[in-house]
Amino acid sequence: MSYKWVYLFDEVEAAEKHVGGDWDKVRGLLGGKGANLADMTRAGVPVPPGFTVTTEACNAYLAAGEKFPPGMWEQQLEALKEVEKKTGKKFGDPNNPLLVSCRSGAKFSMPGMMDTVLNIGLTDEVVEGMAKLTGDPRFAYDSYRRLIQMFGSVVMGIADEPFEEVLTEARHKAGVASDSDLKADDWKEVTRKFKEIFKEQTGRDFPQDPMEQMRLATEAVFKSWNGKRAIDYRNAAKIAHDLGTGVNIVTMVFGNMGNDSATGVAMTRNGSTGEKHIEGDYLTNAQGEDVVAGIRHTKSLDELKTEMPQSYAEFAAICERLEKHYKEMQDVEFTIERGKLWMLQTRDGKRTAQAAVKIAVDMVEEGLITKEQAVLRVSPDQVDFFLHPQFSAEAKKAAIAEGNKIAVGLNVSPGAAVGVVAFDADLAEKWAKEEGKEVIMVRPETKPDDVHGMLAAKGILTSRGGRTSHAALVARQFGKPAVVGVAALEIDLVKRQMNVDGRVLKEGDWVSIDGTSGDVFAGKIETKVPDINDPYLIKLLSWADEARRLQVWANADYPVDAERARRFGAQGIGLCRTEHMFFETVRLPHVQKLILAKDEATQAEALATLLPYQREDFAGLFKAMTGLPVIVRLIDPPLHEFLPAHDVLLREVTELKITGKDPAALAEKEEMLAAVERMHEANPMLGLRGVRLGIHLAELTKMQVRAIFEAACQVKKDGFDPHPEVMIPLTSHVNELKVQQTALEEVAKQVMAEQGVTVDYKFGTMIEIPRAALTADQMAEYAQFFSYGTNDLTQTTFGISRDDAEKGFLIEYMEKKILPENPFASIDEDGVGKLMEMGVKLGRQTRPDLEVGICGEHGGDPKSVFFCHKIGLNYVSCSPFRVPIARLAAGQVALKEKGVSAK
Repeated sequence: MSYKWVYLFDEVEAAEKHVGGDWDKVRGLLGGKGANLADMTRAGVPVPPGFTVTTEACNAYLAAGEKFPPGMWEQQLEALKEVEKKTGKKFGDPNNPLLVSCRSGAKFSMPGMMDTVLNIGLTDEVVEGMAKLTGDPRFAYDSYRRLIQMFGSVVMGIADEPFEEVLTEARHKAGVASDSDLKADDWKEVTRKFKEIFKEQTGRDFPQDPMEQMRLATEAVFKSWNGKRAIDYRNAAKIAHDLGTGVNIVTMVFGNMGNDSATGVAMTRNGSTGEKHIEGDYLTNAQGEDVVAGIRHTKSLDELKTEMPQSYAEFAAICERLEKHYKEMQDVEFTIERGKLWMLQTRDGKRTAQAAVKIAVDMVEEGLITKEQAVLRVSPDQVDFFLHPQFSAEAKKAAIAEGNKIAVGLNVSPGAAVGVVAFDADLAEKWAKEEGKEVIMVRPETKPDDVHGMLAAKGILTSRGGRTSHAALVARQFGKPAVVGVAALEIDLVKRQMNVDGRVLKEGDWVSIDGTSGDVFAGKIETKVPDINDPYLIKLLSWADEARRLQVWANADYPVDAERARRFGAQGIGLCRTEHMFFETVRLPHVQKLILAKDEATQAEALATLLPYQREDFAGLFKAMTGLPVIVRLIDPPLHEFLPAHDVLLREVTELKITGKDPAALAEKEEMLAAVERMHEANPMLGLRGVRLGIHLAELTKMQVRAIFEAACQVKKDGFDPHPEVMIPLTSHVNELKVQQTALEEVAKQVMAEQGVTVDYKFGTMIEIPRAALTADQMAEYAQFFSYGTNDLTQTTFGISRDDAEKGFLIEYMEKKILPENPFASIDEDGVGKLMEMGVKLGRQTRPDLEVGICGEHGGDPKSVFFCHKIGLNYVSCSPFRVPIARLAAGQVALKEKGVSAK
């Protein structure tokens, strides 16, 4: 028996057997659409008969240079005969015609990215037979013209515009506004003109052999897997390029057979808010593509309750059944043919971040899933969307008062977006990527070919389309704020402008959209980043906290940052950068005085001035984080960073010499210039900084430690519970740590003795040089904790400068696949990661209770959080705004380690 390439919908058990019973592998074999159609058939849901050509066949076809694999076409013909038996109809028979659709369906849902052809099997002869059989020539020719247009566009690559011009002319000639109002003779004339366009564009007549139609449509779906829009989508969604797509050949059912017929798409819950309410769009007397294409204004599914109450009741019951079966919110397609309901698709529905969280929590409370599954259902990126910009109420109120609110549409994907108007996808991508502009892509409706522009834009605005339109689905998938169906918006793509009630906005003008409310504004509105106060997110993160072993701390330099971090769930401060405090305007002159000091007295005077500032800074942090650890990193950057740039000083000195106006200023600038030249280093990032500077300028770090412990003693007297941890940066040799830590710990003990207060404290070091990791067993003889500074550790391990690499050759390296990803975005596990793992093992050999964490930007990267859990770190530390993301990621890795699944 030849290899099996084709499975009927009622052969799902055979498909399961083929892949060993793993449903995920069934989805990989049949594609998500094919697997779910087969699953619904098995469950007794009304699904039109059909079959799936597997993803393996697609990959074999593409690998063979676009040739069907041996036996595939023959199996497809055999499966078609089985469909004929089930329906009692015959493919190509004008007296009892079977028509089919040809639809794509990959393992992971890619809405609108690949191709569909409806009404395959219609020919000049069959359309006449169908008209007689149904007694409805209008329906027959409407269906035929759709086949010619879709086949021409999808299979032969003809542009849509010539077909649309014919339709526009037909409506104008008939004096009607909608396609559904055209008569049978109108559709016959449209069909004749469509066939002329087909021949003009392709040089051949429209195929009159139904088998040829099906063969060419199957090939077109296979080829669409490697289409630009599909590749762009997969890149953005991080979907593998080697999965292939299935081809689903499904018996046609018709929503365009009159006013007792309809077609629609729906979500079993609200895709924007997560509310438990069926939401969708439908059209009476139409076919499915009319709904998603945004060509006709759709009706809300709520209207179906009144228009066809029996069909709606059956549909609602099936939706509830599907949710309980899949334990997930579903995105479904349906057709009602003369009162009979058919389900054409079900798949996990795309949703906004807010909806994802609410649905996960609600399904736990409904008893459909467990808390652990809910934690795994929400991605860390979705938590990130909660912190995306919003318009403040005050800014919106001001914009309304100024008359800048110009329209309201459907709020299909939340968040605020501000940008310049771009009327096509190519321009949106060009402006965003090449010119760094913030862009709002504005279209009458979006199509799959627009996806690259949608991904590049800050937000999406359309004049047509509903809540299940292409624009809405893609925007929700990628967290882009979007407002669709703004009927008041008149877009002129020729003049490159849009008109709203007489107000004209041209391409390049600023516009602001609120995807949460659906409001559209002319001009720019200020945005703000909100606090996390969503009760569903708070509950979900509390479940993640129950599961995780890894603690989440935050990087914070000021009390206000620490307070925010604590509100977001931080369990400590993993990095307080003391040098940031020195750059403040009132302090910088004293730092410069310290640097320029020529004697100990001047140096001591500058340090005495800086001490109370530092003490006040640390006191605020210790109060905000009472009861929790606060790691304070001693001064790290080279001293020249606190002085003006050499080029600036040289220019100022030259100008003062030429003018001779201010001798005192000249003397001051010359002294500073001499100091900058004296401190010049060829490679300052590997020069006198970190622990080296602390040893060289010992009084500076002693002052910092005194300030830390005076602050800790004072706040403890005030009833707080400080836990300072002093971090010595950039150590590479144990003797550096021995010298610096011994001297500084003496200062700490001295302060506590002076204050009569004992404080719980630790001294440790930042591991950011490979040698420190390689000798971690020696470092741990002194250090009570390690904190990996992965930004510098990555630079020193790779031997590259991040600032130079990220805007230079690193981009080329990733494009050429020399590096799989940016090592500054996710930890390089094979290199930097090995050093980290070695450091943990060696350090704990010497000191078993050694506290080890990470404080680089990697601490907020979910993939890096997974790695940190794996190698046994105690905590990750990240920006306050990344704390919720890291909490979820840490919970997820702990659950996955236990074998818990989201399904």
